[in-house]
Amino acid sequence: MFSYLPDRNKRLNNFTYMDTLDIQKETVSKLEHENIKRSLLKTISWRICGTLDTVLISWLITGTLALAFSIGLIELLTKMVLYYFHERAWNKINWGKNAV
Repeated sequence: MFSYLPDRNKRLNNFTYMDTLDIQKETVSKLEHENIKRSLLKTISWRICGTLDTVLISWLITGTLALAFSIGLIELLTKMVLYYFHERAWNKINWGKNAV
């Protein structure tokens, strides 16, 4: 009675599946590399967390808050620069990225 439905559904499913693959490939290619602003924001947010940790540990070890903040400031600047370049370098490495 409805013998055309399986073939029609199969064609629709294949069409939809192929469209989905095209959309996924397009999305992946757009998201494959982070832009510089995103890398900078990630760098800053991570360094805030790391620097607070360093200041706390330095204060516990030295007992001097001024020295702890001095260590934290130096650590903040050097590690932010190092992390940014590390992040940008890893962004260029294709290893571990999944292809669609």
